[in-house]
Amino acid sequence: MSRSGGKGRSRGEAFGGIHAVASLLERAPERIKSLQLARGEVDASLQRILERAGTRGVAVERVARERLDQQHPGFQHQGVIVHCTPRPVVDERELRQRVEAGLDLVLVLDGVTDPHNLGACLRTADAAGAGALVVPRHHSAPLTPAAIKVASGAAETVPVVSVGNLARTLAALKEAGMWATGLDGEAQQALYDVDLRIPAAIVMGAEGEGLRRLTREACDHLAHIPMVGTVESLNVSVATGVSLFEVRRQRRVVTAGNIG
Repeated sequence: MSRSGGKGRSRGEAFGGIHAVASLLERAPERIKSLQLARGEVDASLQRILERAGTRGVAVERVARERLDQQHPGFQHQGVIVHCTPRPVVDERELRQRVEAGLDLVLVLDGVTDPHNLGACLRTADAAGAGALVVPRHHSAPLTPAAIKVASGAAETVPVVSVGNLARTLAALKEAGMWATGLDGEAQQALYDVDLRIPAAIVMGAEGEGLRRLTREACDHLAHIPMVGTVESLNVSVATGVSLFEVRRQRRVVTAGNIG
């Protein structure tokens, strides 16, 4: 099948969480302005943070846990908070260029407004090898410290592309060679019957509301996840995992079939 047809900067950020901070230390230590660790903590995971910071030349400030709590009230920072410069932003133009250059799996979230769900979907996107997560600018949870923590490091590996018009972005991805499959509980076709071996944009809607009309119309296929129990729907992060790993399953079958 075929289709016809710059980077910016966001504001700085501060977040916590052992896995998120460890990933930043591993992948982009140059972004770190300060790293604060709760005084007196001896947890093995925090010790590894200390050791990794040392090898990366990042100074660590030991502070009272109460001070960390005050900086992010109600946030489970796990004893470590990092303040860093803005992360590089991938815009719509660069995303299209990456697709044209061979990026073959993108996750699209339409109207997912819970930061925890955003973080969970980002983590799953990383695990499944998706090259980007696309969200609408005005109908999505932002990449908050809570979302970054839940993502467990995936915020450093999978760019979140915020777009002004999701339907237009899907059209651009399709022109660049992708095929868009939207998940819809009312769709006639099962997800397992869609050919996902081709470059794919997997489009997930918000729980309850599902995909918006223009987003639905921009998809090449609509499909449902077959369910045999009594519940009517899955959490969006769970449905994302089912969908992205169906892509991986189909592509693994193709690879295995081409060996020997």
